[in-house]
Amino acid sequence: MNTDDSELALYRARDRVLEIQTKLHRWAKQDSHRRFDDLFNLVTDPAFLLVAWDRVRGNKGAKTAGVDGHTAVSVVRWTGVEEYLDRLRTCLKDRGFQPVPVRERMIPKANGKLRRLGIATITDRVVQASLKLVLEPIFEADFLPCSYGFRPNRRAHDAVAEVRYLSSRTFRWVIEGDIKACFDEISHPALMGRVRVRIGDKRVLALVKAFLKAGILDEERMLRKTDAGTPQGSILSPLLSNVALSVLDEHFAQAPGGPINTRWERDKRRANGLANFRLVRYADDWCLMVSGARHDAEALCLEAEKVLATMGLRLSPDKTLITHIDEGLDFLGWHIQRHHKKGTQDRYYVYTYPSKKALASIKDKVKTLCRQTTNQPLADLLIPLNRMLRGWCAYFQPGVSFATFQYLRAFVWEHVWAWIRRKHPKSNWKELRRRYCGGGWWPSDGEVTLFNPGAAGTTRYRYRGAAIPNPWTSGTTR
Repeated sequence: MNTDDSELALYRARDRVLEIQTKLHRWAKQDSHRRFDDLFNLVTDPAFLLVAWDRVRGNKGAKTAGVDGHTAVSVVRWTGVEEYLDRLRTCLKDRGFQPVPVRERMIPKANGKLRRLGIATITDRVVQASLKLVLEPIFEADFLPCSYGFRPNRRAHDAVAEVRYLSSRTFRWVIEGDIKACFDEISHPALMGRVRVRIGDKRVLALVKAFLKAGILDEERMLRKTDAGTPQGSILSPLLSNVALSVLDEHFAQAPGGPINTRWERDKRRANGLANFRLVRYADDWCLMVSGARHDAEALCLEAEKVLATMGLRLSPDKTLITHIDEGLDFLGWHIQRHHKKGTQDRYYVYTYPSKKALASIKDKVKTLCRQTTNQPLADLLIPLNRMLRGWCAYFQPGVSFATFQYLRAFVWEHVWAWIRRKHPKSNWKELRRRYCGGGWWPSDGEVTLFNPGAAGTTRYRYRGAAIPNPWTSGTTR
């Protein structure tokens, strides 16, 4: 199949997948008690497998092999995509497919600890991606607006904007929830129980369970069973974790004092000394915004702990905090705090800043890059450095970030110049400025110029509330 035919086939496959996803989402939305029984044929549908393959091949991890040593490149080179997907489809329909253990990699975290990352084989990733294409529009019909993580058309900025919006009203006490080892401790029976509420196809359920029980091959080549949790890095894990954690969303959405109450009922509760609350969750990071007193927040924290226990999860007692918005909280890299507005007598505003932890993280990355060998052109340092700085500044643009950007500008300039001085220890400032700055002070090498965080500017993020369309109601492709 030539390139034009491949692109046409992929285009048609995407249209077919979107059409079927839209139907699944509509049916799930129309009947909240409907169970879907005939889904396995969609998982093995050639269009779904082709779109799944395209997404796996386009991921950053496509060049990383699982335990079998195969990558997307090796499949294209030695087998061919069409033949590979035909074999996979036949294997699935003949019930000969069995997931293999994921390869474990330990990734360092910002706090110095290690995070487990599971790398599945390329075949398992394609099947998981196809499963996700089928299951996601069904479960999206049930997910509540308070959930933002790993959901289409939703992002971390929406969650931060929601926290800022609520804390600008009367929700001044905040429970900063931290779930201990969330991806490692989700109970498989409890999770599968929630999946079965919507999915009745036994072959699909068996496939999901097989991925959960596939096992882990650690770095010492020792095989470990997986009796709980979902491996981080798995394509299916974010969706399954949202299915599990939606138990928290549903509890606080339906409890008295939550969104289920009308404004009149909420006012009546406050008049009677009872608390109102709203949950904002991004994957396993969540905040419970409380309109009440500290003791109300403490009681709700215990309530959340009991709800999570039904899924085999625990709150970390050291990291779960109860804070007032005037003290400030860190959420998704942002520091959110209410301050008195300068120049006014009694006006207060809630501001969002890059957190100290986020700033320390980017500084560490800059230091690490600038410590590398000087036996290379300056452009080889600037290209990855610019990519990293642009991404960081783009994330923190919609906030009070000007002072932080200016500080980062000076910090980056200092470390890049230190690298240049190490590269040319015998050259003076005048020579180096003429060579790398054209007589100025800002470093560049040929067509590559050091990104200037101070010139990034700041913007306002448009608060979208609950009016965030998904791909199956807005009619747009993903």
